[in-house]
Amino acid sequence: MTSTHREVELKFRVPGDFVLPDLGDIPGVSRIETHPTYSMSNIYYDTPDLRLFRWGITLRRRAGGPDEGWHLKLPVHGAGEGVRDEVRAPLADTVPPDLARLVTAFARGAALGPVAALRTERTPRVLMLADGSPAVEIVDDTVSVMEGERETTRFREIEAEALTDPADAALLGQVSDALLAAGAVPGTMGKAGAALGPRAAVPPDVAELPWPDASAPAGDVVTAYLTFHCRRLLLADLLLRRDLPDAVHQMRVSARRLRSGLAVFKPLLDQEWAQRLRAELGWMASGLGTARDTEVLLDRLDAHARELDDIDSAHARAVIDTTLAQRMSAAAGEVASVVDSPRYAALLETLVEGVRRPTLTDSARAPADVALPPLVAKAFRRLDRRVAGLELDTASPVWHEARISAKRARYAADAVAPVLGHDMSRLAERLADVTDVLGHHQDAHVAQATLRSLVPEASAEGAFALGRMLAIEEAAEIADRHTFLDLWPAVRRAAHRAGVA
Repeated sequence: MTSTHREVELKFRVPGDFVLPDLGDIPGVSRIETHPTYSMSNIYYDTPDLRLFRWGITLRRRAGGPDEGWHLKLPVHGAGEGVRDEVRAPLADTVPPDLARLVTAFARGAALGPVAALRTERTPRVLMLADGSPAVEIVDDTVSVMEGERETTRFREIEAEALTDPADAALLGQVSDALLAAGAVPGTMGKAGAALGPRAAVPPDVAELPWPDASAPAGDVVTAYLTFHCRRLLLADLLLRRDLPDAVHQMRVSARRLRSGLAVFKPLLDQEWAQRLRAELGWMASGLGTARDTEVLLDRLDAHARELDDIDSAHARAVIDTTLAQRMSAAAGEVASVVDSPRYAALLETLVEGVRRPTLTDSARAPADVALPPLVAKAFRRLDRRVAGLELDTASPVWHEARISAKRARYAADAVAPVLGHDMSRLAERLADVTDVLGHHQDAHVAQATLRSLVPEASAEGAFALGRMLAIEEAAEIADRHTFLDLWPAVRRAAHRAGVA
């Protein structure tokens, strides 16, 4: 059994003779509780090439102290300095399977074993508020880096952690100011990093690349694009395994972006490799599709059910929620079977190795501003031809085909916009508006088919309520068609300005 908590913590390096300042003078602090010193043994686990650590992930086995056990510390994207999620499992001799599964996308089959051993003497102090609640814990650590039973180096570190409430972060900032004023130095690397040495500073195996400029080889843009979305897929895998909101959606989007990039950049890539990878990404996205599509459909139908009066809303939701909840349960099993399969593991390894060193054609040597606009133009022309045949009464499947082409064109513009500038970025934004509308249109079409399929299972009252909802979805589909046709002239103007129409 695991548990998770959000950690807001700052680290400071100090010399051995450092004297803690009087933190009791900080406004809001009523007293400081000093707890007894205790000893801990921490063994850090990683792959031989430190794949986890290089992604900002640490896995350790802690013996001794009040929180002994296995700790997996994970970065929280966009949460700010010192914020990490810590997943804990009970103390055991080997890596708990639940924790090992969480880091599947980063370890990718490489064995997790001990890479560093530390012994720590810790003295905790807790800053208490006037109401008697603990706010910030200060721990004074003397750390020994061990090789077997031999100490190789020793250092001292201060950690300050907000304990109970986000508001404690303000107090944490005041603690930081006091420590810095006393001569503490902000820690740039944790204890494990100090023990691991220079290897810990190596970028992750899929490093974030800067976008090249327009005169750079087009192949550099391809590499940056594929790397960016590979990183997003790996991070979304972690969110999915933690069962966090929107994770399935993020994984599917990353897979689609990668597949689209492999298609758009077709003349610049080795086709045997690109086609094989596209096929595997398509398999993965398909395996996640039922879960995501059912989630979207359930949210949509429940929202529209709330537009009915209370009685009809209850009848409709009694049918909808029961059926779609069963689908969601089955889809969750399908997702697990995909991400825990050997085929998916092989896909991740192929993807990581491929995006780091994609096999490029000679055409990829041309400057980006020469080679890339024609690729976007090709995708846009295909969309333009699809749209030319659309009318308000055109069959829904034809509108769906236009949606697929619109997504391809949007992803193509997105892929090159960081390099080709404002006009291409503006086109990408317009195409995003289009794909949003066509996505809602498709959702309305799917919702109608679902409602019709539910009618035979419903009572008379339920069937009547579903019929009212069917009318809502039909109206929504027609409204989306009007919106799209109103949007399209502005999209074509943006394409002209971008030089792709």
